[in-house]
Amino acid sequence: MTGMHPILAPIILDRTGTHTLSEQIALHIEGAITSGALPAGARLPSWRDLATQLGVARGTVRAAYDRLIDRHMLCAAGAAGTRVAERLPTTSPVSPDNRSHGSPDGAAVPTLDEYGPLALFRHQGSRPLAFQMGVPAQDAFPATLWARLHRHGVQVSALQAGAMDPRGLPELRTALASHLALARGLACTPDQILITTGFRSGLAMVLRAIDSVGKQAWVEDPGFPVTRMALESAGVHPVPVAVDDEGIDVAQGRVMAPAAAFALVTPGQQAPMGVSLSPARRKALLDWARESHGWIIEDDYLAELHLDGRAPPALASGEGADRVIHIGTFSKTLAPMIGLGFVVAPPGLVKRLTETAWWLATPPNNAVQIALTRFMREGHYFRHLRRTRQLYTERRALLRDTLQRCDGPLARNAGLSVILPLPSGFDDARLALHAREASLAISPLSAWFAKGSRARSGIVLGVANIRSERVEADCHHLLTLMRSTI
Repeated sequence: MTGMHPILAPIILDRTGTHTLSEQIALHIEGAITSGALPAGARLPSWRDLATQLGVARGTVRAAYDRLIDRHMLCAAGAAGTRVAERLPTTSPVSPDNRSHGSPDGAAVPTLDEYGPLALFRHQGSRPLAFQMGVPAQDAFPATLWARLHRHGVQVSALQAGAMDPRGLPELRTALASHLALARGLACTPDQILITTGFRSGLAMVLRAIDSVGKQAWVEDPGFPVTRMALESAGVHPVPVAVDDEGIDVAQGRVMAPAAAFALVTPGQQAPMGVSLSPARRKALLDWARESHGWIIEDDYLAELHLDGRAPPALASGEGADRVIHIGTFSKTLAPMIGLGFVVAPPGLVKRLTETAWWLATPPNNAVQIALTRFMREGHYFRHLRRTRQLYTERRALLRDTLQRCDGPLARNAGLSVILPLPSGFDDARLALHAREASLAISPLSAWFAKGSRARSGIVLGVANIRSERVEADCHHLLTLMRSTI
């Protein structure tokens, strides 16, 4: 269609969902803006063009645009059309009917719905902020060793000719197969492994290979909100399934969506609660996949950095593994700049995923692959994991002890984080926004729950980049903000 912005073309509307159509359109556009896919000044299609494309009334699109114009994310430029604002707000103003979420004196304060869940999980600074989740310890990365191995990788790759294999270098896939057998109990051949440019690229490849568009999928509730939004953007309909102390509630999933195409789970170390999938739930989940011919996408989120005893084996490691697609990344264990992940395909899906990789995947960086191969073969990766486990265990204990000394709420361990519960109804999203302005990257627990579910208030604090010299000041600052927000 003439004038249709390519970023907006794949909007999938759920006419049975809890969001109105205009809210869904606004959320999609907001996600594209906050992710950088729609840059400042980009022109959006007219109401008529987008309404025709989506099969909705023009007033529905106009309401979505007006919502974002009111929040200063879009601007109406007359004959020049509607465009993304040149300067985005650091916090978004609420509309008058949402002022009840503000401070006691009625001041307008942004809430999660107005600010958007993506923005609360994005940080573009060069250094991680205090309490930030999902970023490994900067001071634990073996930078000197990696620089030497990477230089070697650059020299070797410069001499190589021909097209790069989008499945990844055979030597890295072989080294990774050996590592997974020892670390995750996962027996696979190098031919079952595809090297990716990270978790997101691996997930995108898998979703194409299993033909997921328009189908339902179980997702953990609470679970990573960006993953839910990614599935929605890919045309998948996420069905939130409750997580308790044993992990995802398979019985509830069977009732809510028995014929779902797949379940996306973090069984080794659930995010954000930190629990491992119990043996009974593992069996139940594998039984469901076998009976329904569904897939299990196993996000092996930080399972190699399990701090409480030995990590459970991967779901893809035992009986029923023929229905499990295992996805991992080095960005959480080494450093984001590594930019590599991997997919382990079950035998029945190897051919389809390989074809997807050949035609659609971006070949990972050869120099980094060569460096990582040596890093693994020479035993550096195992040593790095052992050292960081010890470091994170010490930092988690330090954080909990400091919070207790500062008279904070009783914290509970949640993997590589701790959770501070807050009173029911406490606006933890508002607290997170105020904390971000003070360079404290806390995560509101309520943001991890799907819209419409019974969200719990709390804050999730990452431990990886805790520093002994500043942890007390950071905790005091956080607790002062909490008390002033009540």
